[in-house]
Amino acid sequence: MRASPPFQPFRLLARVLAMLAASALVVQPIAAQSILRDAETEQFMIDLAAPLVAASELEPGNLELVLINDGSINAFVAGGQMVFVHSGLLNAADTANEVQGVIAHEIGHITAGHVSRFEERTKAATGISILSLLIGVGAALAGAPEAAFGSIMAGQTAAMGSFLAFNRDQEAATDLAGARYLSGAGISGRGMIKFFERLRSNEIRRGFSQSQEAGYMRTHPLTGDRIQTLRDLLEEDAAWDAPDDPALQERFVRVRAKLYGYLAEPRRTLTYFPPSDTTIPARYARAYAYHKDAQINKALAEVEALIAREPDNPYFLELKGQVLLESGRVREALEPLKRATELTRNHPLIASVYGHALIATEDSDFHGEAERVLRAAVSRDRFNPFAWYQLGVVYAERGDIPRARLASAEQQVMNRRYPEALRNAQAAEAALPYGSPDWIRAQDISLQARAELERLSKQR
Repeated sequence: MRASPPFQPFRLLARVLAMLAASALVVQPIAAQSILRDAETEQFMIDLAAPLVAASELEPGNLELVLINDGSINAFVAGGQMVFVHSGLLNAADTANEVQGVIAHEIGHITAGHVSRFEERTKAATGISILSLLIGVGAALAGAPEAAFGSIMAGQTAAMGSFLAFNRDQEAATDLAGARYLSGAGISGRGMIKFFERLRSNEIRRGFSQSQEAGYMRTHPLTGDRIQTLRDLLEEDAAWDAPDDPALQERFVRVRAKLYGYLAEPRRTLTYFPPSDTTIPARYARAYAYHKDAQINKALAEVEALIAREPDNPYFLELKGQVLLESGRVREALEPLKRATELTRNHPLIASVYGHALIATEDSDFHGEAERVLRAAVSRDRFNPFAWYQLGVVYAERGDIPRARLASAEQQVMNRRYPEALRNAQAAEAALPYGSPDWIRAQDISLQARAELERLSKQR
């Protein structure tokens, strides 16, 4: 027989710490997915959520809806009053009403303050883990490794069980809040039920157990239980038989097709929306597919067909300008982009593309108009790094280097390029008129960038 190795408490401690670190990863946020920004889609989601916001305790205009490039069927809340909607959710839904059901649920998380309470509960669960760790280390140092591991694992199980039960309770309460907001807005809950049925089918297809025993290890209640609870409540609601808003549904179908054409491989788009389909959503999707596939004439033909049906649709005009601009026909792009900007009253996303086109002409006669539309864009949407970058180009071309560096700092701090942001903000602050609004903004960016660099340094 081989002799047992001598007990090594510090090696055990290292393993325990590794276990604790691994368990903590369960409640850490995943890496941020890429954000998809589109003027038409964002306006659609704002209008979709508006009656639900009115029916809740939220102040109008305070809810921010963000679309992210993620193919899973999901949405979540983070950072106060921000609802992140996965592109996969829009692609999977059949109706705008289904998406409203999901947004109603997420608003319930916001009004209940679940984001901050989640952080509190995470700390509580971590506290249980740390306590079990200390007890385990004490046992280990006393020469009882089996007791040490038993204490640690029991603590981890208790912490995770407490955390999951808390999360399930939150989700169940939020389902009821979402149903209440749908009712208050006079919107049918059929879409909410349909979404959960779709979610359950997806879980079954992926092999997730629907048993009660499995439910204890889930962050959400069993989907079947959620469906039954909501069905009993919503079918009795006066709004259950309310018809879907046909205008919202039409906009949803267009936005979904547009998103599909933008994200999917062109071959798949053209299979799903064959040329024989001459509806607006199909032409919309094919225009993006042809553009991605560098078939510019076919893309423009689809866009021209769309504009012929709706000459003053700013989003069709925006797409025409985008196709022309990105295919090198810059001056031809100016007219449709200018018209789209005017029709949307300088929508920040459309105006920033128009400003880019004006700069891309390489004609200084257009710089004045480019500065005007880009300044209007960032005044309405400060979190638009593309517009800030273009505005910096205009300032540099006109010899206004301090404001060019300030615009660069704005763009860099949003892209988390803190060292460059700090350098540019400090240079702008030194050259701008003391006490001016731009000088104050440069100072603010310097402070923000420096604080972020210090925070990152502490983390390392």
